[in-house]
Amino acid sequence: MIERYTLPEIGGIWTEEAKYRAWLKVELAVCRARARLGEIPSEEVEELARKADFTVERIHEIEEETNHDVIAFVSAVAESAGDVARHFHFGLTSSDVLDTAGALQLRDSLDLIQDEARSLTRLLCEMSLEHRETVMVGRTHGVHAEPTTLGHKLAVWAFEMERNLERLAHAREVAAVGKISGAVGTYANVDPKVEALTCEELGLGSEPASTQIVQRDRHAEVLAALAILGSTLEKIALEIRGAQRTEVRELAEPFGRGQKGSSAMPHKRNPILSERLCGMARLLRANAQVGFEDNALWQERDISHSSAERVVLPDSTILAYYMLRTTGRILRGLEVDKERMLKNLNMGGGIVYSGRVLLALVESGMGRDDAYALVQDAAMRAWGGEGSFREILEAKEEVRERLGLDLGRLFDPSYALRNLGVVFERVEELKRRLENE
Repeated sequence: MIERYTLPEIGGIWTEEAKYRAWLKVELAVCRARARLGEIPSEEVEELARKADFTVERIHEIEEETNHDVIAFVSAVAESAGDVARHFHFGLTSSDVLDTAGALQLRDSLDLIQDEARSLTRLLCEMSLEHRETVMVGRTHGVHAEPTTLGHKLAVWAFEMERNLERLAHAREVAAVGKISGAVGTYANVDPKVEALTCEELGLGSEPASTQIVQRDRHAEVLAALAILGSTLEKIALEIRGAQRTEVRELAEPFGRGQKGSSAMPHKRNPILSERLCGMARLLRANAQVGFEDNALWQERDISHSSAERVVLPDSTILAYYMLRTTGRILRGLEVDKERMLKNLNMGGGIVYSGRVLLALVESGMGRDDAYALVQDAAMRAWGGEGSFREILEAKEEVRERLGLDLGRLFDPSYALRNLGVVFERVEELKRRLENE
């Protein structure tokens, strides 16, 4: 991932130095496991742990000759460790190290992502409760439908983020698995107890049956969970982008002092952060496709997955973390124009209350088809600019006879709040659960 979108906390997990440190951690854990089983002297393992070291530059120098990164790593460590290096990488295949160390990197990345996702979910809960009575027009197909509240919209996002938290937690559990089972997973050259002790020390589960590699359905689940998370963040960003349009202007992402919107048009204030999130969500979905294709490999292993994973696993975790942080930044600085929301709600003289008028006419005894035709005619005339929806209705004698002259009771947006309390009770409960975790 390019530096522009790489936050240091998660970027540090995926550096070359961090990768090789994870490899070393696995190798030494294997040696300690063998020592506990009496296979090698404990004092020599302690010496190995003290001496074992490397430089990224030296590994790359050796790899230029060997064209094999794990052999280059083992050789570089052996140069620093001396005689006790004979215990290093004994009985292992490259993927024992790569996949087990990769699980450590994925686990640590997902821990950061979960923390940020939890923080964003709490923020959405707080904002939902803050705006529970911020009335605005609800839209379907991009067209005015009925009144809703901004708090309700935020509640929908909060509960979707809760589901993302559940998916992330399961993906972390699935990903945090190692294997120390040898060349084709048969434990031919390594005691299964070594695997159990190694994974226990590293805080990982053990693959119950592996080939030469940990099975890639696990990585596919991680990438899928991140792609779904990205689609939620895209949903939020897309809503803000739409609401910041000149004709709508109900919401706006923060615009910093000295920020410029366009090199040619000084008036421009563009939703660039939200647009950035929408673009990044496409990358997460594309990377998830790679995860699905990496699962099917030739027999016990090929390496067609390896080159792709070197890109998609770091990129997706780094992107997801950046997107979460950026979404939080947008929401914390979100500008809400309540007056504009009410103005848009009342556009057309109350067309959004057509459903209430329809039901009132039916309750008065009018047939539903007749009532629908009457209300639709008034609405279409209002859309055409012949007057406000309410005025056109009040001019209809049949409406006056059945509903009276004052239709104000039907044109009150507060009815949208009548039963929404149950949703906000659920938001409060979600907020309490998150605070107690």
